[in-house]
Amino acid sequence: MTPPEAFSPSFYAGEDMPPAGPLRLEVIKKRADFLRAAQAKRIVMPGLILQARSRHDDGAIRVGFTCSKKVGNAIARNRAKRRLREVARHVLSHRGATATDYVFVGRAGETATRPFAALIKDCNAALDKLP
Repeated sequence: MTPPEAFSPSFYAGEDMPPAGPLRLEVIKKRADFLRAAQAKRIVMPGLILQARSRHDDGAIRVGFTCSKKVGNAIARNRAKRRLREVARHVLSHRGATATDYVFVGRAGETATRPFAALIKDCNAALDKLP
């Protein structure tokens, strides 16, 4: 059983971190949507790569996650994607722009092992760099 302190925000960040919001993010599943996001703005951070593309439709925030085989075997890729999903849930629910597609790309040797607080900071810094 997981200790109760593992679920507190201070456990992950070492500081006060806002809890994930009630917003449910739509998941990008089609390859064409991933490719369109890859052609748009791309921000490279130490723990992740964030690709973002504005849309002109319903206004929902959509998010996708991907990790290549460079990240590692299936276990390492799944761990990296789980961590990216949690980062997106915490950050995009508060700072995500409506009618935007975000694609989080895992980085080899970094995403799965980087401290969670550092991943949160990387994502916030990447969002700050977006126009």
